[in-house]
Amino acid sequence: MGRKLKYHEQKLLKNVNIYSWKIDNKAYDFRAIKKYVLKNREEYTTYNKLSREIRLVAKKISELDATNPFRNECSARLLKKLYDMGLIPKISNLEDVDRITASTFCRRRLPVIMVAQKMAETIQTASQFIEQGHVRVGPELVKDPAFFVTRNMEDFITWVNTSAIKRHVMEYNNQRDDFEMM
Repeated sequence: MGRKLKYHEQKLLKNVNIYSWKIDNKAYDFRAIKKYVLKNREEYTTYNKLSREIRLVAKKISELDATNPFRNECSARLLKKLYDMGLIPKISNLEDVDRITASTFCRRRLPVIMVAQKMAETIQTASQFIEQGHVRVGPELVKDPAFFVTRNMEDFITWVNTSAIKRHVMEYNNQRDDFEMM
């Protein structure tokens, strides 16, 4: 077990139960918050709760009888929905659902997708572009960096027509048309 504690160590640890210490992931949470440029910790805890609920639903579905047609239908619908959302890489089985975490949700946020599409160098600058109103998804202007991007919406992320950034990109690529920019 170890050595016997000295008197002053016993006094210090009198009110602390070192055997049932509560597990705390604050360090990991703050690293993820900083990496994905989240506004506050509540966003990360919300993603954590969502991922926990999804894993719980998948666990309940997997506990059903394997020959039950309801289980097959529910698991297929859940996997299809998660694939369409971009949370799992392929539709195969319910074991992929166990890998969904809060970071999986963070990777589907608009600034992260913009960095993946090379529209911005960092997530921080992508968040600034979004907050300033330079980005649209389809016809809708998006000003919230927490916007969740599904697989279908990835292709429709563009600059707003009146954006100065779009003008600079088009000038750089020698595609700028003065008539369109008016």
